[in-house]
Amino acid sequence: MQQCCHSPVFFSLRLVEQQSQSLVVTRNIIEPPSISNECGVMVCVQVDGQQGFAATSDITQSGLRYALDRAGQTAKALRGRGLLNYTRAQNLPTQAHYRSPELDLPVPDTADWLALLMETSQRVPADSRLVHWSSSLQVMHEQQLYLDNQGNDIQRSQQQLFPALAVTAFDGHESQHRTYHLAQQGGASLVTESGFIDEARRVADEALQLLLAPNTPQGPRDVLLMPDQMILQIHESIGHPLELDRILGDERNYAGTSFVTPDMFGHYQYGSKLLNVSFDPNVSGELASYSHDDEGLKAEKHLLIDQGILRRPMGGALSQARSEMPGVANSRACNWNRAPIDRMANLNIEPGDQSIHQLIGGIEHGILMSTNRSWSIDDARNKFQFGCEWGQLIENGELGGVVKNPNYRGISSQFWRNLRAVGDVSTYRVMGTPNCGKGEPNQAITVGHASPACVFSHIDVFGGQI
Repeated sequence: MQQCCHSPVFFSLRLVEQQSQSLVVTRNIIEPPSISNECGVMVCVQVDGQQGFAATSDITQSGLRYALDRAGQTAKALRGRGLLNYTRAQNLPTQAHYRSPELDLPVPDTADWLALLMETSQRVPADSRLVHWSSSLQVMHEQQLYLDNQGNDIQRSQQQLFPALAVTAFDGHESQHRTYHLAQQGGASLVTESGFIDEARRVADEALQLLLAPNTPQGPRDVLLMPDQMILQIHESIGHPLELDRILGDERNYAGTSFVTPDMFGHYQYGSKLLNVSFDPNVSGELASYSHDDEGLKAEKHLLIDQGILRRPMGGALSQARSEMPGVANSRACNWNRAPIDRMANLNIEPGDQSIHQLIGGIEHGILMSTNRSWSIDDARNKFQFGCEWGQLIENGELGGVVKNPNYRGISSQFWRNLRAVGDVSTYRVMGTPNCGKGEPNQAITVGHASPACVFSHIDVFGGQI
């Protein structure tokens, strides 16, 4: 330590070990499995309010000391040059160990997983119009240890599973695609007891229905978004705009900025009074549940939007110090060789009070949309255009015929202000995404989203062109 500085204010070590396997069966043929293993350490040293980082896969004593010295040298070189003099708050030391649900239960080996995927693939019906299909599973294990000189000793043991189905139908003129996927923390029961195998016939049947369906009509309608589309809507038009480093301009040259400004918090009407959005790291099984973020900050539930009013951004300790605003414990890194930055974690819409039958029954002229197919949103995360795989007309409170190529567009704040009905817990699903990208160098990270079905009024809807 004496080589890097005389008396560092703060130093930390974050050890990460990741194992993953990706298994795919395509048209009843087993693809070569992909297996990866990584292990390494990120060291952070803070000197006189400036931080330096160094990463290494050499976790011997000499390798760790070299990384510590490099991080200290960087921190010293930044003295007098940094944009912010940042001093970490002195907190009581914490010892914690977060574990995914069912982590101690046995997990099938590769051969058993492949047998399950093959059985799922073989349940796709024989039909000449079904030209491509696949069943897949990605299993990710992560062990993380965070230590610092404040006495924190924080462990995390996670297992994440991503089963998925995809079927493509083609009638000689056009193709339609239908998918099904899960994304949660937990054990093998997420796959074996979820009905995943039984979904193959439904997914294939719906792909064929879409081939025969008319195009989605154009014009203003009420839109009922199912949870598997709501997660994309939350992610793009609430999640990214509320990341505090993005609000402060950090992503401007890479992934864009935000239409949200610091002076909006506390009074800005982001959505209707039915909109309640939480950062909640405590939902069992959600992808980004954890006890502490990657800088040791205790993770607690906070309402970011309360009855439509914008209350709090998603910013970790550093962004909170920069902006002098409250934030959340969301400083996260994708692996050992990346420094933590502000990331979405579990970002959820709180359930309302209406069943799916009540949601449909309250729509006079509308359309149900499910499962994201395409998305486009501007750099400020404001104007957007999203497309879905599946649509069904709703007329006079009754669910009607299937329509293909359902798309809708809007402006984020106006769209959320048009929220007029929120589904209850019976419509609520815990989902997420494995590959949210952000940062330079890029970090692809898992994000959890949970949502009920929701109804939005007077939305600009349109179909595809043949």
